[in-house]
Amino acid sequence: MRLLFAGLLTALVACSSPETSTPEIKTIESPETAVSTQEAEAETASNVIGMGHSYQIKSKTFNDDRGLTVRLPAGYAETPDKSYPVVYLIDGGVDQDFLHIAGIHQSRDMNWSFEPFILVGVETLDRAFELTPPHDDPNGYRELIGTMPGGAAQFRQFIQTDVMPWVDGQYRTNAQKAVIGESLAGLFIIDTLLKRPNLFDDYISISPSLWWNETRPVQNLKPVFDKFPEGDRRLYLSMADEGFLMREGLNQLVSSLQTSAPKDLKWTFFDRSNSEHHGSIYHVAALDAFRKLYPTIGRTGGSNRFLYKNGQLPELSEDAQASLKEECNLETAKKVSFAEKNKNPSYWNGMCVAMTLGIQPTSGNWD
Repeated sequence: MRLLFAGLLTALVACSSPETSTPEIKTIESPETAVSTQEAEAETASNVIGMGHSYQIKSKTFNDDRGLTVRLPAGYAETPDKSYPVVYLIDGGVDQDFLHIAGIHQSRDMNWSFEPFILVGVETLDRAFELTPPHDDPNGYRELIGTMPGGAAQFRQFIQTDVMPWVDGQYRTNAQKAVIGESLAGLFIIDTLLKRPNLFDDYISISPSLWWNETRPVQNLKPVFDKFPEGDRRLYLSMADEGFLMREGLNQLVSSLQTSAPKDLKWTFFDRSNSEHHGSIYHVAALDAFRKLYPTIGRTGGSNRFLYKNGQLPELSEDAQASLKEECNLETAKKVSFAEKNKNPSYWNGMCVAMTLGIQPTSGNWD
């Protein structure tokens, strides 16, 4: 995770492998599996635990090699006729945010709490340049950080020109594209939504560095929103307890969304200032965002008789019996809160339902 706000920068870089034409696939190992040769010889034979694959692709935009990391959902190989949405993870190198977000991605294979997607990590090499819009004091920024700001437009071009075509050529993707990032990557995502809204369909921005340039990227947004292109888009926004210009910029953005949001933009904001700090928010918010963007449905209760008193399955309500005669999908599922379901579990037992996991949003227009 990256910490860059109020003059503090901790920049971590990433690595990866092969070429677009004849990609050499390298399995990404979790740190726990990286044992030395001597240790391996002393231990009983072990197997590598893979978390995905890394690649090196040729970038026409940067005229160099760039790293991508990929994790496919469970069942991908067994469903050759199925295509999947793609979530692009900014700062997604092997030594960046890929492994811990891939862990959330893997958890879905076990708990089915969100629908499957393809996770693609996009490595940054000079993130303080690549993820930032222009700055009014670039030389002062360079003295502080050690690099010039303002490379966000070029990095967007790299994603559009080099990354997306490669991913679409390698994997069975559908038209739905999302992007996720935290801190400077979160700033990049807000900047992309405002300047290139057609690049992605869904935007997940977690504790974005909206202190940038005295919050100028999110000032006077009504003219920007008034000229927004048509098309359905979604924004998931969350902020920890950073305060100061981070919070001021966040408040400006939320206020503009409340008063002037484009009609086709669904947005939701989760205030985690009383529960998370900059270093802890990413994992919590990423899981929540995936559940929000890719919700699952299912039936309540179960057929295990030992779940019930005296091993006796309760009689289903008339509505539940009618629900069982229909296919359970997003169209037939009834929206219900956990609180409402728990008030009368016997009524809801066996019903096809869509229940929102996690905490309630602070504000927004996204049901």
